[in-house]
Amino acid sequence: MKHIYILLLCVFLGACKESNSNKEKGGGKSNSKSESHKNSNEKHDDEEEEHHDEPLFLTKEQLKILDIDTGEIPVRNMNGFIKVNGKISVPPQNEAVITTSIGANIVSIEVIEGQQVKKGDVLAYISHPDLIQLQTDYLKMYNQLNFLEQDFLRQEKLYNAKVGSGRDYQQAKANYNSAKGLVKGLEGQLLLLGLNASYINKGEIYTKAPLKSTIDGFIEKVGVKTGQFVQPQKELFEIVNTDHIHADLMVFEKDISKVKNGQKVKFLIKSVGNKEFEGHIISVGKSIEEGTKAMHVHAEIDGHFDNLILGMYVNARIIFNEKKEQALPLEAFFRDGDRLFVFSVSKETEKGVEFEPLEVLQKENVHGYISFIFKKIQNDTIAVAKSGAYYLMSELKKSEAEHHH
Repeated sequence: MKHIYILLLCVFLGACKESNSNKEKGGGKSNSKSESHKNSNEKHDDEEEEHHDEPLFLTKEQLKILDIDTGEIPVRNMNGFIKVNGKISVPPQNEAVITTSIGANIVSIEVIEGQQVKKGDVLAYISHPDLIQLQTDYLKMYNQLNFLEQDFLRQEKLYNAKVGSGRDYQQAKANYNSAKGLVKGLEGQLLLLGLNASYINKGEIYTKAPLKSTIDGFIEKVGVKTGQFVQPQKELFEIVNTDHIHADLMVFEKDISKVKNGQKVKFLIKSVGNKEFEGHIISVGKSIEEGTKAMHVHAEIDGHFDNLILGMYVNARIIFNEKKEQALPLEAFFRDGDRLFVFSVSKETEKGVEFEPLEVLQKENVHGYISFIFKKIQNDTIAVAKSGAYYLMSELKKSEAEHHH
């Protein structure tokens, strides 16, 4: 019986061992399947990532049709700037208004609007009885002055010799000085009218007086007609000198702290065909206009341009932060969600070019160009597609879809 019990126990233990062995085998198979599935998914992900990074090939003919240019990334001025508006103007000393000091009639007009004149050129002639009266008054006082001067010298001689009266000497002196002052005053009036006192001293009388230009420039406006009577100080002619033409810009209060003398300015004037001019700030105002909340900033335009006219509207950019960076035009970029890409040239052959999308990080967007850095460090001489990024990305996605199928 003892031997029988031992035999049954061995059989039972053997059965248990086999059962455990089968379970372990089964569990091993299950884990193996799970691990296999996991590896399969990882492999699929790797393949997908590799497939996304797979280069895109375009033939030379395709590049020509799509107008895609390739090359190294150029360096461009990516400047911080302020957009402002204004108009073409000149300094105050380059504008002049011609008037007359007495009421008179316009006898003749010698210029027309737009005509170039020099300082001292005659613009018109005026005439009036008051003009004649002024000259006769001057001539009468001038002759009287000569008599009073001789009388003063006689009285002075007698007084110094203690023969004449001191009262007569003082009176002669007062009369002489008074007459001399009146003559000087009348000479000043004649000078304002452009009349030569020496000519009148000879007994000659001007029947008309010239109105002369006080600066070099161009006739901007003629405000009178022949025969018209004009009052003193009426604006008869306007003259402007465009040798120092500049832009009068309005800078808003929020941007004033960024502006200072010497800063570069770029001007765009639509009236002359959207041509861009360059210049620099020469004067910054010190007060803000109440209505516009803006301040006057004057910028000189480099060079001389006859086609610029006062009052022309100006769009300008005041450059306050100059820097040069690698940049490409907008058409060289493709945005996918929050990510930005350019296409690098990974290989170039006689048949065509192989492109690879590279993610970049945007820095500045200035005037249609974007400066950037690569998310992963690249060679400084890397070549890229300078345009056509949208078409390249479309071709890449099309290629990916065909690959999956």
